[in-house]
Amino acid sequence: QVQLVESGGGLVQAGGSTRLSCAASGRTFSMYTIGWFRQAPGKEREFVADISPYGGNKHYADTVKGRFTISRDNAKNTVFLQMSSLKVEDTAVYYCSAHGRPYGTRWFNVDEYDYWGQGTQVTVSS
Repeated sequence: QVQLVESGGGLVQAGGSTRLSCAASGRTFSMYTIGWFRQAPGKEREFVADISPYGGNKHYADTVKGRFTISRDNAKNTVFLQMSSLKVEDTAVYYCSAHGRPYGTRWFNVDEYDYWGQGTQVTVSS
């Protein structure tokens, strides 16, 4: 079983930037697609971005395209989400997730991922 731990959340001013990290256990990290999702209180968990096992392919939700960047360092078993030009509506708990299925041309939804981290809170102030 893959274990994922998010870090880097906190309070950020609107228009500012922060970087989230997702650290994974195990020796097969490069086999997995990693996705970032977020969930605001009372709302469903929604897709943010994903990255293919070796980093060659990415998807972004329309709401974050051009502002967020996903990347990975397989040697360190870590995936990053660089968040820039933050908006109040970006406030949510952010989760990283993993699946071992082939990477596709479409992004996968919540129920298509197999492993989840505990989440980290990002709060954007106006």
